[in-house]
Amino acid sequence: MPVLNKVEGGRLSTRAADLSERLAQNAQAVCRHYLPAGRREGRYWMVGDIAGTPGRSLYVRLFETERGTIGNWVDAATGEHGDLIDLIRLNQRHGRLAETIDEAERFLSLPPSADDETRKHSPSPTARAGSPTAARRLFAASRPIIGTLAATYLQSRGITHCADLPALRFHPRCYYRPNDEDVPGTPGEFAALIASVTDHDGTQTGTHRTWLDPSGNAKAVVASPRRAMGSILGNAVRFGKAQDVMAAGEGIETMLSLREVLPSLPLAAATSSSHLAAFLFPPTLRRLYVARDRDAAGDAAFSILTDRAHAAGIELFPLTPALGDFNDDLRQQGPSVLAERVADQLHDADQARFPRR
Repeated sequence: MPVLNKVEGGRLSTRAADLSERLAQNAQAVCRHYLPAGRREGRYWMVGDIAGTPGRSLYVRLFETERGTIGNWVDAATGEHGDLIDLIRLNQRHGRLAETIDEAERFLSLPPSADDETRKHSPSPTARAGSPTAARRLFAASRPIIGTLAATYLQSRGITHCADLPALRFHPRCYYRPNDEDVPGTPGEFAALIASVTDHDGTQTGTHRTWLDPSGNAKAVVASPRRAMGSILGNAVRFGKAQDVMAAGEGIETMLSLREVLPSLPLAAATSSSHLAAFLFPPTLRRLYVARDRDAAGDAAFSILTDRAHAAGIELFPLTPALGDFNDDLRQQGPSVLAERVADQLHDADQARFPRR
């Protein structure tokens, strides 16, 4: 089940997004209150389902990691997922978003009806680390990639067509928080490739960071050179506007490798196998190509997407690389071989519609 639609008017949507960030600052308290039969296990709150039944099927993220944002939750048994506003709405069986907003404000002891105009003209609060607001601010503070270390990095991966990529930017000194797996003395900032994560309407919900080695020829030598912030689940880094046909896969480099040979095919990089499995289909989509990674996680994501696509009445076709992923194919076999291999896997109607470069 997709994340619940919060677009019930601009003011409600804005208030819901603000409340979601504030709830995330109290994620464990939210879980204790609405899911009291659960328990904390490591970085997660584990419980049986959204109603609070004892068990371990549903997990809520309590700490930001490279794989997700505080407050995001997934029920492995049903496929339901969302943020803490979604959790409260389903847990309390609300029919309208306004009911959930009132409930969340009561939980947080906020005034029940803050004046929007007053808030608009008041000083902007400091964004919570890892929040969608912080993600948007980081992207806005970055610059286009042409002529930067980010372009050098992509070119080292065989990706030469770096123009017209508004979803990608470069930050020369992006903060990196070392974790327990990093060696002592790991720097706290590196140059980084910054990617905008958006929903299918183009609204930015998060930001993905790839920290880079000073040479530009590799990722930074750190324990977690890739991390996401904001709301990632169900969304993606997008290259082109999808209508009825598109391709989706895991990594940014994987999907840009396909763009090297099929420049007009709309593409989406979900940033990980688990996020690919939860990718939300645009409402106009009729045919989806899945750029598979040849590993167990890629197989699992493809299986879940296949079931979801069939249930939604969407045709699904695999795009399978010869090696580990399509970036391996591009670098080791070249664009001509990759173009031929991918074109042979397209539906007949799409071979002329999306010509090779």
